[in-house]
Amino acid sequence: MILTDTHTHLYSEEFDADRNEMIERAIQKGISRFFVPSIDSSYTQKMYDLEKQFPSNVFLMMGLHPTYVKENYLDELAHVERELEKRKFQAIGEIGIDLFWDKTFLKQQQYAFQYQIQLAKKHKLAINIHCRDAFDEVFEVLESEKSEDLFGIFHCFTGDFDQAKRAISLGMKLGIGGVSTFKNGKIDQFLNQIDLQEVVLETDSPYLAPVPYRGKRNESSYTFLVAEKLASIYNVTIEEIAQVTTKNSKKIFGI
Repeated sequence: MILTDTHTHLYSEEFDADRNEMIERAIQKGISRFFVPSIDSSYTQKMYDLEKQFPSNVFLMMGLHPTYVKENYLDELAHVERELEKRKFQAIGEIGIDLFWDKTFLKQQQYAFQYQIQLAKKHKLAINIHCRDAFDEVFEVLESEKSEDLFGIFHCFTGDFDQAKRAISLGMKLGIGGVSTFKNGKIDQFLNQIDLQEVVLETDSPYLAPVPYRGKRNESSYTFLVAEKLASIYNVTIEEIAQVTTKNSKKIFGI
């Protein structure tokens, strides 16, 4: 059984004390594919180091995270572009719009999101979307870029049924993680109406740990708990969840 964590921040400082053990724990649980999103240029070398250490398990994305879109965002986008010219990545991410903390840089976030979607098309790569308190804004950009070569994952999807259908119609799979196990998470109420072919698993570790670890540090081995939850939502075996969602991730990432 092979499970895929399509979104995990393995380089996070939260793992500095036990990173290798944490990754090994996940591999022992059958989670052997880790897709690692970029945040900004300060994390690039850490990502490369991880890939070097676990070349068969760690796959990298490149991109500028929306909450890191600040005054220097054009320099950061230039860094993304340079790295894409240098080597292979599996996706552009995580990119999108986040209005939870601050709306100061909304225009710059919109520009960065659209620009990076265009980079993804140029390099024939998937996108990995971060959306927080910004469904309308994210969909506006996606609609303007709608095309055959727009595809990817709507990471940590927390929208409603209509938003799920809209995301899928725009070429996105739904990234489902720990929120699906929360009592107030809501997505578990309609997820079984969404074809499993449109779903991938993720943790977003070290954030958003599933029940019973909610509020504690998340880690990639907990992908197993998300898979268990989906098995109960879809009324299938965990092996089927693993098989279908890993196949879906291969379609998106090409590996």
